Amino acid sequence: MVEIPDSLRSLFSAPLLQRNGAYIIEVPSNEIDQEALTADETYRVAILGAPSSAESTNQQDSQDTHSRQNANQAPSGPPVDEGEIWDVTIETVGDQGDGIAKVERGYVVIVPGAQPGDEPTVEIEQVQENVAFASIVDSDPRAL
Repeated sequence: MVEIPDSLRSLFSAPLLQRNGAYIIEVPSNEIDQEALTADETYRVAILGAPSSAESTNQQDSQDTHSRQNANQAPSGPPVDEGEIWDVTIETVGDQGDGIAKVERGYVVIVPGAQPGDEPTVEIEQVQENVAFASIVDSDPRAL
């Protein structure tokens, strides 16, 4: 499985903007509000390619559904619990070949056996502060 360091503070998507000869990545305000990041601090940044617009729409729909279902959960903890079932979109593959999906607040879910573009139903098996590990319970019907 992919190893995610405990120092991972946040994972989100943002456009790269050009202003006055500089390039800027805007941090969503909820990252500051939820204390994942602090203004005027320095952070290391990793850049991943963006999914297609159809994948982004499907992922956002899934995130919105789970946001409403988990509205009573504390925003500072992981947005998933062991045993929960989620529909996810695999965005990329990690160094060990496992699929990587993001759910609420950019929280990372590692899914062995999944490939970019897959939309499997998964069961959360292990939850850590900044990453969860899941297994596929129903494969993406498009992949059959």
